Amino acid sequence: MLSAQAGGGHPQASYHPAGHPKDEYHSRLAAHRSSHEALDRRHRAIGNARVWTGLAALAIAAVSIGGSWISPWWLIAPGAVFFLMAVVHSRVERLLDAAARALSYYERALARVENRWIGTGQQGERFRDSKHLYADDLDVFGKGSLFELLSTCRTGAGERFLASWLLEPGEMTQVLERQAAVQELRERIELREDLATMGEEIRAAVDDVALKRWGELPPSRMFPGARVIAPLLACAAVVTFGTFITETSGIIPLLCVIVAEMGFSLLVRQAQERVGEAVGTPARELGLLALLLARLERESFTSPALARLRKSLEADGKLASREIEKLTGLVNQFDQARNMFFAAIAAPLLWKAQFAAAIEAWRERWGPRIGGWTAAVGEFEALCALACFAYERPSAVFPELSDSGDKQYEAKGLAHPLIPEAEAVGNDVALDERMRLWIVSGSNMSGKSTLLRAVGLNAVLGWAGAPVTAKRLRVSRLAIGASLRTIDSLADHRSRFYAEISRLREIMDLARAGKPTLFLLDELLSGTNSHDRRIGAEGLIRGLVERGAIGLVTTHDLALAEIVPSFGGLAANVHFEDHLEGGEILFDYRLREGVVTRSNALELMRAMGLEV
Repeated sequence: MLSAQAGGGHPQASYHPAGHPKDEYHSRLAAHRSSHEALDRRHRAIGNARVWTGLAALAIAAVSIGGSWISPWWLIAPGAVFFLMAVVHSRVERLLDAAARALSYYERALARVENRWIGTGQQGERFRDSKHLYADDLDVFGKGSLFELLSTCRTGAGERFLASWLLEPGEMTQVLERQAAVQELRERIELREDLATMGEEIRAAVDDVALKRWGELPPSRMFPGARVIAPLLACAAVVTFGTFITETSGIIPLLCVIVAEMGFSLLVRQAQERVGEAVGTPARELGLLALLLARLERESFTSPALARLRKSLEADGKLASREIEKLTGLVNQFDQARNMFFAAIAAPLLWKAQFAAAIEAWRERWGPRIGGWTAAVGEFEALCALACFAYERPSAVFPELSDSGDKQYEAKGLAHPLIPEAEAVGNDVALDERMRLWIVSGSNMSGKSTLLRAVGLNAVLGWAGAPVTAKRLRVSRLAIGASLRTIDSLADHRSRFYAEISRLREIMDLARAGKPTLFLLDELLSGTNSHDRRIGAEGLIRGLVERGAIGLVTTHDLALAEIVPSFGGLAANVHFEDHLEGGEILFDYRLREGVVTRSNALELMRAMGLEV
């Protein structure tokens, strides 16, 4: 057994923050709200002052130009004041926008802590795959999902990293590194705030896939020697024009240079246009990405994963954000040639050709690294998302993990991570080679399906690198197969029962392939008659257990619970109970040994007004 210890201390030890996340968020929200209000007052005051300054300038213009009572030089004073106020006004506006984003960030953070987060975040719908063996059944994506609770990512790369970690258990070394990174990032609230408040346009604008593709395009080269010839021709144009103006030489040398430049321009025109057409969007998006890169470059880290990510932002001692700034400068200079006032000067200087060549040289050197830069930002964002969850769930612990090929799931106080901490009821779960199956019976709404999702989601969290909502958890690297929410499909001409048995076959295939498997089956084969259900369910469960899989099966059919003795100690019955109090059905959601002895179906139907 390998212990997933991260950052020192016992891996199961509870985390004790300096202050409760809710109090910390309220304090920071109040500070940002105060700042926002002060900036808003200043913004309006400067705006009003600009209006009065403009009116004063008009009045001075009227009496100086129209009435000739005072000198027009008096216009310099209000003009200078107006210009300075415009500069200050623009700066205050940027600060006001940043304060508004900070308010939004902490309002959503408080919504997560206070369980008001459902429907407010990114739900990861683009990562949903109905054929995945547990994602839909365990609510990994969608409204109110694990992804929506976790994701604070600003880029598509960050969301993809997070989604991939939730869809498949990582390798042991990777997960241990993530745990150490999450531990290090857990208390870095200011860093997460800075990354979250750098502008909403980053989420919408930065397409990391397109950036990587642009960086790896085949080079748009001009003819050999063009980068040397272009500045020489530009210098020749300046010199011959100067000598012609000063009458030091005639017009012939100038005309020769102009003809040479025209020929040069024809030769490089296509390459120059390709560069100009391709670079606009990538340069703008890289400029936005550079904001994130520059913030990360200012940090120092000790955990291996974070140190590796930080190192990936450097090459030959040069920082990624600085190199991107150079590209942005080159593109701005290239675009200057489109200015109608500068175009006449740009043409003889071969301005566009020179900067197009410089842009292409930049891309040849740094383009292959763009994919690595965006991936580093994405991975860092995903780690920050897990760290944010870790910070907001102080009682969550890092699990002990094993990838030795054994099958084990041992939990104390295991709770559903999507249920608020104050409301979640923890239960103990113990499955391994010697106890492979629990059949969970209980009445409607007693907690059976919630238990299955709690087991599955905490395994997902643990092998993603996040802490789990339990007092203690030991879990091996298991392939999860779940059947909790199979539905029919008109498009695929599949009934609910057919969809269920298709999923069950896929889960069985995991066990047949020899993979350590955790199965989570809810109301097994409920779409068929009781006779076939009993025979089919028993055969399926026996096949999974005999192939070494471990798991839980819920049932309303108490006949299924009778098969436990035939497993020779490898299976056990557990159940949830309810009781009637004052005409209301109450649940304690506590797991107990044995088979449930009563059902609440009739009471529920009567409570809904049905005559039964």
